[in-house]
Amino acid sequence: MSTDELTGVQALERKHPDLPMQPGHVLRREFEYIRHGTLSWFINLDGATGRVIVPSWGSTRTEADALAHIEQLIASNPHALKWHLIMDNLNIHQSEALVRWIARMEGIAEETVGIKGKSGILLSMQTRAAFLHDPTHKVVFYYTPKHASWMNQVEIWLSILVRKLLKRGNFFSLDDLRDQILAFIAYYNATMVKPIKWTYTGLKAVV
Repeated sequence: MSTDELTGVQALERKHPDLPMQPGHVLRREFEYIRHGTLSWFINLDGATGRVIVPSWGSTRTEADALAHIEQLIASNPHALKWHLIMDNLNIHQSEALVRWIARMEGIAEETVGIKGKSGILLSMQTRAAFLHDPTHKVVFYYTPKHASWMNQVEIWLSILVRKLLKRGNFFSLDDLRDQILAFIAYYNATMVKPIKWTYTGLKAVV
């Protein structure tokens, strides 16, 4: 499962209607707009099917928000024996709250995980990441290399969302923004979904 965030998604309402296409003229859009606030989104892409599942959204992107999103994702399929989650190295993906949640899930006494920034598993981001990547856990986290978050396939899907909906969208409220994004996800899953196949081989081109 590829997971990432799209933060600060603006609900922008154009002040005036678009001017429709006419012979010799493309559609013209009013450049002035009214701001209705922003939403932060957490998105999951199932790498095996290409489906977007269990999105969540809110006004913030905090450590608590990230943990709540992961909890919601895992709860969506209580019969799953194993979860493999791919994400970038953002600090909220390697947080104290996430470590303590996994420790509880694995039956590890919380007092043994240490103190954040001082000792044990919580000593540093590196020690927390190593713990969260433990393959014996039910939920295993995989982190993309530094400066290579583009390797997370959900980034491709987020670019589709931006190009097909957000870039030219017109949103009358935060609720309207939420509803349009959820409708796009449903439409995508019903009509456009397919696993993403990499075309880059990693080999240097021969000239």
